[in-house]
Amino acid sequence: MPAKKSPAIHPDLEKVLITEARILRRVKGLGRELKRIYGDQEFTVVSVMNGAILFTADLLRQVDNPVRLDCIRISSYGAMTESQGIPKLIHGLTLDVSGRHVLIVDDILDTGKTLSLLASMIRGMQPRSVRVCVLLDKKGRRQVPFEADLVGFQIPDKFVVGYGLDFAERYRNLTSIGVLKPERQQA
Repeated sequence: MPAKKSPAIHPDLEKVLITEARILRRVKGLGRELKRIYGDQEFTVVSVMNGAILFTADLLRQVDNPVRLDCIRISSYGAMTESQGIPKLIHGLTLDVSGRHVLIVDDILDTGKTLSLLASMIRGMQPRSVRVCVLLDKKGRRQVPFEADLVGFQIPDKFVVGYGLDFAERYRNLTSIGVLKPERQQA
């Protein structure tokens, strides 16, 4: 039997950091963790758009709980590879979360500014509980003390794209997560 050929790497990537298969295995594991935390209880997911859209969809397919979904838009990068200061709320919540279990889902935790702001904002709405689930945690970039309750992968301080993560709104559709070549990190 011939050896299985690995998929071709996207020409704009320096390397693949996390394969599609590893992502899907970890998302299933996170789904099991959510089931352990919430049991059969309903919870409200607040997904941080646009980056967390693919992760959120795959994660929610792993649970059979009653789930309410809302999306929020916060901008901190624009067309840059570094966070541009204080995150800006572009589109807020539409669901009432008071008295409810809330799970914030984001693609990446790096400086901690966005998730710290969002978690604080949601806590002010008097939910029953607030937890944070991120696909990627880049501890080397933390500027404010913040930790997620559930983490898919710890990654080094490299600029990554794919599986929802972008650079200037490109590369979200890649099925793996890879390090973007330095020469491609220009708007």
